Amino acid sequence: MAACVDKWPAAYPCRLPDKFYCALPDCTTTDRPVAPAPAASGSSGDFVWDALRAEAQDDADDEPLLRKFYHDLVLSRPSLESALASLLAAKLCIPGALPQDQLRDLLAGALAAHPEAGRAARADLAAARDRDPACAKMVHCFLYYRGFLALQAHRAAHALWSDNRRAPALLLQSRASEVFGVDIHPGARIGGGILLDHATGVVIGETAVVGYGVSILHAVTLGGTGKESGDRHPKVGDGVLIGAGASVLGNVHIGDGAEIGAGAIVLRDVADGTTAKPIIGKKAEPQRELPGVTMEQRWSD
Repeated sequence: MAACVDKWPAAYPCRLPDKFYCALPDCTTTDRPVAPAPAASGSSGDFVWDALRAEAQDDADDEPLLRKFYHDLVLSRPSLESALASLLAAKLCIPGALPQDQLRDLLAGALAAHPEAGRAARADLAAARDRDPACAKMVHCFLYYRGFLALQAHRAAHALWSDNRRAPALLLQSRASEVFGVDIHPGARIGGGILLDHATGVVIGETAVVGYGVSILHAVTLGGTGKESGDRHPKVGDGVLIGAGASVLGNVHIGDGAEIGAGAIVLRDVADGTTAKPIIGKKAEPQRELPGVTMEQRWSD
């Protein structure tokens, strides 16, 4: 089970592990690693960031009302990390109590110290473009999708948590929960290529681990079962799909390519490539594809 962003491959910014796909900005997929494309004239060499900037420029050209908005948040920024820090600071600041400029510096420092967070963010953008039929452009996900923004706030909080800066990490968790309606403990470890679709009401506990290429719908809980301490939250493998309203509770393992049905309550391990139905007592059914990537929610009889 791939279970930690720390092993994120550095060779290509939005590459998932070899057994999964590499989502490119034109929505093509491949089951083999893809090398970075040669940098176009005037490009930064950052494939995802260049594509996002081009999308932002197209929107700004089409809609004069958006020109300053897109310029301030995307087009004037030197990198995806810089844009993320500025956007999240604008969303999470508290006038008179939590200054936007200082919060931006905190976020930028956390992302700079942990470059794996930026690589994972690029894969998250590619995943949204590839899997969400409502996402026509990555820049729309970047600016507007609360699931993406909550996840990036978590990545910064996790970076601070990993550096033993617990107080600011918990501050980011609290503000992200208030603003985005998504509560992810900064101790949780989450891989790249994650889609939090709609996301409202998602709760992920401190010792939870989420692999690569996972899709999670709204009102999902990856939680504990009581007052136990220590390693007490779910471990979710690669390519998993967790349907809306599902609860996975306790230190259980969800195997690679498994599917958790909408509304299911899961209290025991789910094997690789099987479906956990919301009907109590039903046996898990085998899956042939990776539901976290295909987004298919279908049951076997």
